[in-house]
Amino acid sequence: MRHCTTNHTERRAEFNCKFKPSTAKRLVKFPTVSSQRRTVNETGIFPFTPHLSRLANQGLQFLCGFKSKNMANQGPIPVVINGAAGKMGREVIKAVSEAPDMNLVGTIDTSPEHQEKDAGELAGLSEPLEIPITNQMEPMLAFAAQEKQPAVVVDFTHPDSVYDNIRSAIAYGVRPVVGTTGLSPEQLQNLADFADKASTGCLIIPNFSIGMVLLQQAAVTASQYFDHVEIIELHHNQKADAPSGTAIKTAQMLGELGKTFNQAIVEETEKISGARGSQADEGIRIHSVRLPGLIAHQEVIFGAAGQVYTLRHDTSDRTCYMPGVLLAIRKVLQLKSLVYGLEKII
Repeated sequence: MRHCTTNHTERRAEFNCKFKPSTAKRLVKFPTVSSQRRTVNETGIFPFTPHLSRLANQGLQFLCGFKSKNMANQGPIPVVINGAAGKMGREVIKAVSEAPDMNLVGTIDTSPEHQEKDAGELAGLSEPLEIPITNQMEPMLAFAAQEKQPAVVVDFTHPDSVYDNIRSAIAYGVRPVVGTTGLSPEQLQNLADFADKASTGCLIIPNFSIGMVLLQQAAVTASQYFDHVEIIELHHNQKADAPSGTAIKTAQMLGELGKTFNQAIVEETEKISGARGSQADEGIRIHSVRLPGLIAHQEVIFGAAGQVYTLRHDTSDRTCYMPGVLLAIRKVLQLKSLVYGLEKII
């Protein structure tokens, strides 16, 4: 396991001395806006074209551990984790601290009870990392931006704060890798424009699992032969947004075929509002379930005369997301704009 040699007190003193909240300054000057404004599709947010066989082959490389050729001769990637005290944040602490090509330089969380705690101890590691949890996001971004290598911030926070978090990271020249969902299409477009102006890579990934990417591609293939489809997503009851970003992304991918699904054959009446779920692109219904005991699960159910075809993905442990998180950290350094979806980088 890798960890910093600087002790806890020295790191905190260095951070507080250099980057007090009142003196932290923006480090990036943006170039002028290009003459042609990018649309969401041109930034790679919604289009989905890779073939299943290519995804499967690349997925094997992805699961075995990807290392960019461009990163081979560079120093370790400085990484900050925002939302470090959450369940996903703690898993990311473990994964980043054990990655030989990464250096965990800071951990952020707004929870009062976790301030000044050691990130390694909080994540359940056998040894402390001597990196304290702080709630000072912008000073920490400024601190990371001073590293010799371009820095990355991994965000697993909350839908209410993620938009501002991403803008702040880009403004400081720190590349965001975002697993927090709940951004609106308008917010995604604004962030895409902002990243373009700064020529700064940004990855927004609704789901970091290779299994989910393969499910979505299988659903796209199946949708060519079925006219009726609904999506059920199931998550733990601490998830703040609904439907999940993964379910919305799946519906968007099916909707891109230009096909209208679920043509009504009767006039439906909901006895209780919302009984038929929410309606996404091209008539696709999404149903959300929130229960303790669940982690993250999704079904895409196709129906036709005499048959039902069901695709399902289940997450039993959050460690399944970590290869995707590490891949995204490495890949975002090669980007100059915002990219939406894991399938765009594998």
